[in-house]
Amino acid sequence: MPLYLDNFNLDGRTALVTGASRGIGAATARALDAAGARVALVARKSDELAKVALELRHEPVVLAADLQEPAAPADVARRALDALDGVDILVNNAAVAARLATVSTDMATIDRILAVNVRAPLLLVAALVPSMCERRRGSIINLSSGSALIGTPKRAAYAASKGAIDAATRSLAMELGPFGIRVNSVAPGVIDTAMWASNKKVPGVPQAIEALTPLRRWGQPEDVADVIVFLASDASRFVTGETISADGGMVHALDLYGGPV
Repeated sequence: MPLYLDNFNLDGRTALVTGASRGIGAATARALDAAGARVALVARKSDELAKVALELRHEPVVLAADLQEPAAPADVARRALDALDGVDILVNNAAVAARLATVSTDMATIDRILAVNVRAPLLLVAALVPSMCERRRGSIINLSSGSALIGTPKRAAYAASKGAIDAATRSLAMELGPFGIRVNSVAPGVIDTAMWASNKKVPGVPQAIEALTPLRRWGQPEDVADVIVFLASDASRFVTGETISADGGMVHALDLYGGPV
């Protein structure tokens, strides 16, 4: 095996992945585990997490929690630190999405989106950073969205939350870099998950998505998970403060040609 592949090896490292019961989160847990990391899985339903954990090899930890609750991030961090004896990699994947016209958006919806998509990641970072600082290493990967990079209709609240995550990523990278901690975001495009299941059934939508994607296919959760493993590993050791699109080129195509997703 070429020596450069050692940079992708995560043997002996620990990771915490939120929203790990399905989709991108579950794929990320599997990919980190395959690279050698021991993974703590976070989501609301312990039974769904347990199914993902059965696929992992390195003594996974199941941490059921609702990150919408104000005290949940600190509690999750405490339990993860106890179980893993420190966390090297944090993947803030859990998110709430809503496709609503602005006139239909209410305060409860906005509060829920911001609580899960912005408040919870920031509180998890705050709780885990001291452990990373002690180790003088760490990789924090936040899940952004193409909606944060270009205008997408009926997603103002969601786009605002992901734009906030990208801004926080840049600020955290500047603050934590001197401690050996890197912070980056990954912005998926249209990924074939449950979030898109209903829209995919609408006649013409699958073809429209493919036409707007230069690679001419829908993304798979593993397409995003592999980028996250790269950012978690030493292969990206000089990369921080970046938002990397994993969207088959869709953001650039929409920016050039326009058109809603």
